[in-house]
Amino acid sequence: MDIAINTSQSPYQVDEKGYYGQFGGAYIPEMLYPNVEELREQYLQIMKDPAFQAEFEQLLKDYVGRPSPLYFATNLSRKYGAKIYLKREDLNHTGAHKINNTIGQILLAKRLGKKRIIAETGAGQHGVATATVCALMGLECLVYMGSIDIQRQAPNVARMKMLGATVIPATSGSRTLKDATNEAIRDWINNPVDTHYIIGSVVGPHPYPDMVARFQSVISEEIRAQLEEKTGKPTPDYVVACVGGGSNAAGAFFHFLDEKDVELVAVEAAGQGVHSGYSAATSQLGRPGVIHASKTLLMQTEDGQIVEPHSISAGLDYPGVGPMHANLYDSGRAIFLNATDEEALEAAYELTRLEGIIPALESAHALAKLKDLVLNADTTVVVCLSGRGDKDLETYIKHLK
Repeated sequence: MDIAINTSQSPYQVDEKGYYGQFGGAYIPEMLYPNVEELREQYLQIMKDPAFQAEFEQLLKDYVGRPSPLYFATNLSRKYGAKIYLKREDLNHTGAHKINNTIGQILLAKRLGKKRIIAETGAGQHGVATATVCALMGLECLVYMGSIDIQRQAPNVARMKMLGATVIPATSGSRTLKDATNEAIRDWINNPVDTHYIIGSVVGPHPYPDMVARFQSVISEEIRAQLEEKTGKPTPDYVVACVGGGSNAAGAFFHFLDEKDVELVAVEAAGQGVHSGYSAATSQLGRPGVIHASKTLLMQTEDGQIVEPHSISAGLDYPGVGPMHANLYDSGRAIFLNATDEEALEAAYELTRLEGIIPALESAHALAKLKDLVLNADTTVVVCLSGRGDKDLETYIKHLK
């Protein structure tokens, strides 16, 4: 696996200044400059080191359980009249794609001599993945989580605590992912020397969006190899993934970015409807702005105040989108669709009853848009099934018909 592949010539990858087109950068307070600069100067060098790559690959194989299967969904394919494959990130250790990134970042943090790890989490999957690797490596772990998300993702909170992490509620603003991220950044400012902040998505100041995308690129690297083995061709017609911050989509898209015959489909959370006032469809509602230290598309008022997002899915409940995805939208390279809470629930029940797989609510948003694609019997679709639905059972039970 080449996690440090040179993609600098691509218009869809980060440039030497940390931008994807007009989006990205590092809009940071002076007190964070040493932390971010240390990472920027060293992350690629560390990731290219053969010893780092060997340890990363060994843990992905023996600890995470990679490669994750590329499953041909027979019944789903029959229903939609196309060849539909599911990239089974839900089968990873901890139940989602998040572990790919936390394994990479914990190895990076150790090489930088950090003893204390902080993270933010929405759905709790990134928090669990961070707590897991901290337990593995014997490092202190603090996870910031919105107090609303703590209530709606109780199983993951219990897992984090069992793994030895301290879960700290964020009680300001909407008390969700945005606010947890704010609290984590404050902690990092106050503890600049011994602390590494494991950001869970392709958001934040450069080099985080690029670093996280590279760690997650194992997803698309495996898709290419697995598709070639199954179909004789490494490229599908569509790659579909849900997008909040967008790390699973970044990983699923990464090795297809310059393959113009592959349609990249990003599915955002429309909540109760794009224009209902209860939505997280950033590409439709956002405009350029700065959030969590990078310039991206952001839901905001006329005077620049952040508009609170809404989604039934805690992992998509974010008012912005990663700068890589903002550029994919702005350039037209990716198609951005959105699914309502109701559509996501229907898609989750459909997959469960057709294939016996209970998806995370986040992944269900991607599945919900199969009905909007132009499909025929020769069309090959890969959906990134980013996580499993254990954490969302309470919500599913509430809406069972």
